[in-house]
Amino acid sequence: MKALLLKYWDRLRSSFWFVPAAMACLAAALALSAVAIDEATGDDWLQRLGWSYSGGAEGASLLLGTVAGSMIAIAGTVFSMTLVAMSLASSQLGPRLLRNFMRDTANQVVLGTFVATFVYCLLVLRTIRRADEVAFVPHLSVSIGVLLAMVSIGVLIYFIHHVSVSIQADEVIAHVGRELDDGIDRLFPGHLGQPGSETSDSSNTAGLPAAFAREARPLGAAEDGYLQLVDGDALMALASREDLLLQLERRPGHYLVKGQTMVMVWPGDRVTDALVDQLNDAFVFGNQRTATQDVEFSLHQLVEIAVRALSPGINDPFTAIACVDRLGSALCRLARRDAPSPLRYDDEGRLRLVAPGSSFAGMVDAAFNQIRQSARSNPAVAIRMLDVIAQIAGRLQHTRDAACLQRHAGMIVTAARDAVPEADDRLAVEASFAAADQALRSLHG
Repeated sequence: MKALLLKYWDRLRSSFWFVPAAMACLAAALALSAVAIDEATGDDWLQRLGWSYSGGAEGASLLLGTVAGSMIAIAGTVFSMTLVAMSLASSQLGPRLLRNFMRDTANQVVLGTFVATFVYCLLVLRTIRRADEVAFVPHLSVSIGVLLAMVSIGVLIYFIHHVSVSIQADEVIAHVGRELDDGIDRLFPGHLGQPGSETSDSSNTAGLPAAFAREARPLGAAEDGYLQLVDGDALMALASREDLLLQLERRPGHYLVKGQTMVMVWPGDRVTDALVDQLNDAFVFGNQRTATQDVEFSLHQLVEIAVRALSPGINDPFTAIACVDRLGSALCRLARRDAPSPLRYDDEGRLRLVAPGSSFAGMVDAAFNQIRQSARSNPAVAIRMLDVIAQIAGRLQHTRDAACLQRHAGMIVTAARDAVPEADDRLAVEASFAAADQALRSLHG
């Protein structure tokens, strides 16, 4: 249930309707409250303030009608500008970046401001009664409507600035980089159950019973899609209650076909239909990857931007270099962290869950492989990648992690030797490789 709630909350945050709808409801409540105050107190005290609306019913109706009409027109314009910005970002930076624009709270609040002002003015407008009836002019409510209109103008000016800044490549890259850093802080190390005495062992099979492979029963995915969330607390509680040992075969971010093994359950003879349903409830699938528990998702977004920038149709190495810098910053942060053990223990120290996670080597491969392949003939990007490797080497805590960096440095310089036509450019790449190689070798002492 927790994982499902997280999924729906992520969907709400990525929608254009939730925040505007919530603000419209608040505007409706404000309109009803303001009109009720006008009916209960009259307008004598407002007149003494000197700033409230003091006209008649005709003027109030015209004023609120004008504000309401202009607000809904501006809301349409804002929505159109947002779609244009999203279209530009999709074509230049990649379609998976659309999620970041839709999650932008500022865009949602701007749209909600105009919708809320429209709703407020419309509801107040219907309460105005002219002289041929029992005359009623809600002066306080009309004054608040004018104030909301002024606020909306300020919000419009802010939105024009914000959308102009938000579509810049460097700003998009910085935003994705911060999301990647947040994911690393959140998932390294992971917290799932109580660590046991073997948490230093990174093997997925260490500590498993000898009969696990023979007696464990596989549980297949209930549907096709990307594994978005795993409710680890629910799995730990279920394993402890039923005295089970669970081994996850896939982690968030992986795509599963219906029926593909998702988790191994031991002892297998305790698996019932009710248990299968409870296990399935702990796994949430969707049509796309999300960054909630998938730390590699944000990393792949940066890689996608870099690879698109290096394509012949765009040919923008500066954007690719900016992505390499952000990837290097994230990997430097990751190099100082201990990867969480796949072995998770309950409060009594019994092994209940084996949950594989992302490794440093896997993250480095995901960060560098595609960019290296696309930048074979671009010495500027190759040099920056080697410089980043040297920076990461200076922050490594474990010498075993140096091997993957050494491998990537070797592949980068080999590709440059084969694909870079200018001798001086090759020498520059060789110099950066020598610096990175020296930094890596110094780890061995």
